[in-house]
Amino acid sequence: MTGAEEQAAWTEPARGCRGCGHGPLLRVLDLGKMPAADDFPSLDSISGGDEATHPLAMDQCAGCGLAQLAEDDTVTAEPRGVEPRALRDQAADAVSRVAAGGWLPGGGTVREFGSPHGGSWLPLLTDRGYSITQDPADVVVDCFGIMHEPDQRAAFARRAAATAPGGVLLVQFHSLRAIVEQGQWNALRHGHFAYYSMDSLRALLRSVGLAAVTAWEFELYGGTVLVAAVHAPADADPAIARIRVAEAAVADPAVVRGLQSAADHQAHALRAWLDAENASGRIVYAYGAASRAVALLHLAGARRGLLAGVADASPGKQGRRMPGTDIPIISPAELVAAQPDRVLLTLPDLLPEVSSRWPELDGKWVIDVRESL
Repeated sequence: MTGAEEQAAWTEPARGCRGCGHGPLLRVLDLGKMPAADDFPSLDSISGGDEATHPLAMDQCAGCGLAQLAEDDTVTAEPRGVEPRALRDQAADAVSRVAAGGWLPGGGTVREFGSPHGGSWLPLLTDRGYSITQDPADVVVDCFGIMHEPDQRAAFARRAAATAPGGVLLVQFHSLRAIVEQGQWNALRHGHFAYYSMDSLRALLRSVGLAAVTAWEFELYGGTVLVAAVHAPADADPAIARIRVAEAAVADPAVVRGLQSAADHQAHALRAWLDAENASGRIVYAYGAASRAVALLHLAGARRGLLAGVADASPGKQGRRMPGTDIPIISPAELVAAQPDRVLLTLPDLLPEVSSRWPELDGKWVIDVRESL
């Protein structure tokens, strides 16, 4: 990065923070113009430059620490995905651990703020004797939902109002620490407005009269955190302090800014791997038409001549193409029938599920192309 580019990367955006309303905001990741992450065009439409006209960048608030989507001018109709087994298994594990901690005595009411990606904890909680309500509830659940809200403070205020006196709000989020430490730069996408550390989440909770009191950590997506919050005042247990200490580095925007080089390196590695596979005459497909795959394929300059198709279990995506490319989205059955030499798995969490469902593809899965170069 040149000196001028480095200075531009640290320019303070004009708007205030989505969380605290202040700032200053610092640019920590800029992917330039990208296709809309959830706009999967029809296969017979032509991919053009107009599909990659949406700025995609991450800012971090130097005040409250909230990492956030800089802007979003996309308007898309997101095809509903199929909830993967990894997410279902994690939800069951989470409810069991929350119950073991004494937070689900049963017999009360539950309300859920859902994620547009699908999935629900309600069946797990109704099985424990909870009844669903739209009034203030004893248990309020938000699993990866609140990050889709442009106005973060208003979103937390709605969830605080939905939590009955003496009730608990359960918020699960993809940890900013995991995103930074593992170089998960393509967690940044249109429609995802916030990326939380424990401190930035606690600040948002405090702003609406809630207090984080305990937390649980999970391996899903490389690191997710589930926080239990109640109406203040309330004391936090050691789990909160332990996570805060572990996440201390991501309070520094200079550290978060390492995602920029991670994006460049991964995109270059993918293109080099696709070129090498193509030169060797091997047929490569991918599995998982996930939103985070959109930016990766676009940055790598992937096209149908290098990547024959992307399989996905969602019927709403099949028969379409990956945004900004001519790469078709096919069914898993079509993937198996194609007898590919390599299958790039865009979501590593899916490996146990896809391996068991399609044993015909054993030995063909590729998780990290950098290990194959």
